[in-house]
Amino acid sequence: MLEEQINKDLIVAMKAKDEIALRGIRAIKSAILLAKTDGSGQAIDEAREVQMLQKLLKSRQDSLEIFTKNNRPELAQKEIEEIEVIKRYLPAMLEGADLEAALREIIAEVGADSPKDMGKVMGAAGKKLAGKAEGRLISETVKKLLGA
Repeated sequence: MLEEQINKDLIVAMKAKDEIALRGIRAIKSAILLAKTDGSGQAIDEAREVQMLQKLLKSRQDSLEIFTKNNRPELAQKEIEEIEVIKRYLPAMLEGADLEAALREIIAEVGADSPKDMGKVMGAAGKKLAGKAEGRLISETVKKLLGA
């Protein structure tokens, strides 16, 4: 379970006085605590853990983009460091040829053959590849494969 791993890694980072790892791990721990006490009553399963980590990652990437655009390299560097820590806990993401192969399979299942079928493909891909690939990357690859 992610929470147990985070608690162990937090202790290790504290003992090593690794400020970078501590910041990232504390952010993940905070997200876990918020999810546990959000009142939904849902148990935190592996899919929800991945979803939580992806949300943290996306917010860091958005902040990084803003800090870079506004010429704030010191803040951008902190975001880059936290992104690296969060990525350690995410499962390996599909990219490149692996993602393309998975999407070709989905396109064949759905029977898509033109850019008009992108909605069908994206719906199926969203379900099948949830947590395994970034939505933006899936969309770009589907457009390329369907010739949009």
